[in-house]
Amino acid sequence: MTSVGEKMFLDPSLSGSGKLACASCHSPDHAFGPPNALSVQLGGNDLHKPGFRAVPSLRYLQSVPQFTQHFHDSDDEGDESVDAGPTGGLTWDGRVDHGADQARIPLTSSFEMGSTPAQVVAAVRAAPYAGELREAFGANIFNNEDKAFDAILRSLEAFEQTPQKFYPYTSKFDAFLAGKAKLNEAEMHGLELFNDEKKGNCAACHISQRAKDGSPPQFSDFGLIALGVPRNRALPVNKDPKYYDLGACGPERTDLKGQSQYCGIFRTPSLRNVATRKVFFHNGIYHSLDEAVRFYVQRDTNPEKFYPSVHGKVQKFDDLPKRYWANVNTEPPFDRKPGEKPAMNEAEIKDVVAFLNTLTDGYQAAK
Repeated sequence: MTSVGEKMFLDPSLSGSGKLACASCHSPDHAFGPPNALSVQLGGNDLHKPGFRAVPSLRYLQSVPQFTQHFHDSDDEGDESVDAGPTGGLTWDGRVDHGADQARIPLTSSFEMGSTPAQVVAAVRAAPYAGELREAFGANIFNNEDKAFDAILRSLEAFEQTPQKFYPYTSKFDAFLAGKAKLNEAEMHGLELFNDEKKGNCAACHISQRAKDGSPPQFSDFGLIALGVPRNRALPVNKDPKYYDLGACGPERTDLKGQSQYCGIFRTPSLRNVATRKVFFHNGIYHSLDEAVRFYVQRDTNPEKFYPSVHGKVQKFDDLPKRYWANVNTEPPFDRKPGEKPAMNEAEIKDVVAFLNTLTDGYQAAK
């Protein structure tokens, strides 16, 4: 299943245009994230239709829990429930729990691969690897279109669970945890700032400690959170002033519609391989790690750097209707007021970025 799943992942014939493979947007050479700096990728039958969210990496999704709305089991003492808020799910808005369901979305989306289950099944039936799907699911798998499409989705899911490709844990930080590499001064200082609750406080959501079972850190708590990221006016969809991407409460996710506490929240991605990306946040507003970290540090102390001004007044949280502003995170470093000193200075931001560069897979120790 894994082998045939990989062939499908790389096969553009599964798309409506015949030119877009899963790998076109989730590039194996870019940690299964986008291969370019476009805020959103182009798809559809003519390859000109823009999406409205940045393409996330498919790496390190194996530990993402199913979407839950409220409680986690217990706190560190193990004696009471902790309200962790909405957590999990495989997409920016957490709307699907399984790789097969996630694979269905781009295949059938009009602005992504723009195909239909019937077209996908026909493409696989005609492909040189069709025999492999028959071997895995039975000689008659193509006799029933629904079953064949389901087998295709399950094969893609199986491929996306290949450890050496999708969760290899081969970064410098992994080597450091194993005692096989040393972080330099900037990287070490960056890690300290990353963990420091009064500085970056990054580890509050992007957990940097090993799990209780000793497994490597995922650099995400998989929670859904509202950051008040600026509106990306480069996105065609945002030309409509009434349009808002509200994450878990719509427009793509519909089961939580009308529940205002979910508006503006998006799932916290893993920071593993984050330095290989050229596009950041759900709407692809920033194109460098430096800018992304600076947004966290200065969102509240220097809002004029990130949001537009009208008649001299900064229009903060301009991509979220005011009635949902109560959802926006205010934990450090988001606990400051305009004009106050940011939690980190420029040199410290640089060191955090140096640390984030140690999370890139494929590290080779100098011989």
